[in-house]
Amino acid sequence: MKEILTVQLNSNNINDSLWKNDANYLQGDFKMKNDEYYMKMAIEEAKLASSKNEVPIGAIIVQEDKVIGTGHNLRESHQRSIAHAEILAIDDACKQVGSWRLEEATLYVTLEPCAMCAGAIVLSRIKRVVYGAKDPKGGCAGTLMNLLEEERFNHQVEVDTGILEDECGQLLSSFFKELRMKKKHAKKQKEDTGI
Repeated sequence: MKEILTVQLNSNNINDSLWKNDANYLQGDFKMKNDEYYMKMAIEEAKLASSKNEVPIGAIIVQEDKVIGTGHNLRESHQRSIAHAEILAIDDACKQVGSWRLEEATLYVTLEPCAMCAGAIVLSRIKRVVYGAKDPKGGCAGTLMNLLEEERFNHQVEVDTGILEDECGQLLSSFFKELRMKKKHAKKQKEDTGI
C-alpha cells in the first residue's frame, strides 16, 4: 500500500516552486524505496535459481502495487535457451492478468535484460524496467545497446538502473567464483586419479 504524503502549504512561509522541488524529491525518494523493496523480491527469486545450480537471475512484475508475475533463470534445469527469468515472469504475469498487454506493469530484474528479454519486454508493452547489475557482455537496456528505449519501435520502456546493484552483482560474482572452484577441484581430482 502506497503511503500518502499530505502537507498544508502556507504561502507566507514556503515558496511554491521550492515545495514542488521538495515534493518531487520526496516522490523520487518514495519511488526509490519502493524499487528497493521489489528488487529484494527479485533477489529472492535469483536465490531460488542459485539453489537449483542456475545462474542467479530473478525477476518479478508489479502492477498496481501487486506482484503479478515471478520468474528465475531455469535454462539448465529445463534445457531451454528461452527460460530466462524475465521471459518466465512475463509469461506468469500474462496468465495472471489474462492478457498479453502489461501496459501498467513494472518489471524488476537483478541483471540487465539481454536482447531476447528486451524484445519480449517491448512486445508485452511493459511500462517500466528496473534492473540491478549491468551486463557488460549482453546488456540491451543501456550497456551494449538500448532496445527498450529505441524510438523506432512502436513502444518504449522507461528504464531505471542500479537499484541494489552491488547486491545483485555479488550474487552473480559469488555464483561464478564457486562454479570455477568446483571445476578446478573436479579437474584436480581427475588428474589425481588418472581418469
